[in-house]
Amino acid sequence: MATGKLKKATIRGYAKAATGKYVPARVRVALTPGDSVRVARELQEMTQAELATASGIPQPTISSIESGRATLGAERAEKLARALKVHPAVLLWPNWDADAASNRVAG
Repeated sequence: MATGKLKKATIRGYAKAATGKYVPARVRVALTPGDSVRVARELQEMTQAELATASGIPQPTISSIESGRATLGAERAEKLARALKVHPAVLLWPNWDADAASNRVAG
């Protein structure tokens, strides 16, 4: 590694700053619920057909959710989350910021 370059490590949404302490990572891309389904599916190395079988949701519906043509909704999120082994909130609210939400409630 060249002198003067900062090596960045990201751990669970936190990046290591020059001070050596972890600070919240910047959001680089805002995800839609459909994007979060696609990302979770790809991380599980599943095809849409495999996810359809595991979740009981037809493959064309999964394709529509991922492309934004159909809404996710709580019932579908629960079925997909169970098949993808994630919490439904990960799929429904991919850009939710706990710190910002607590500041809105407290302030």
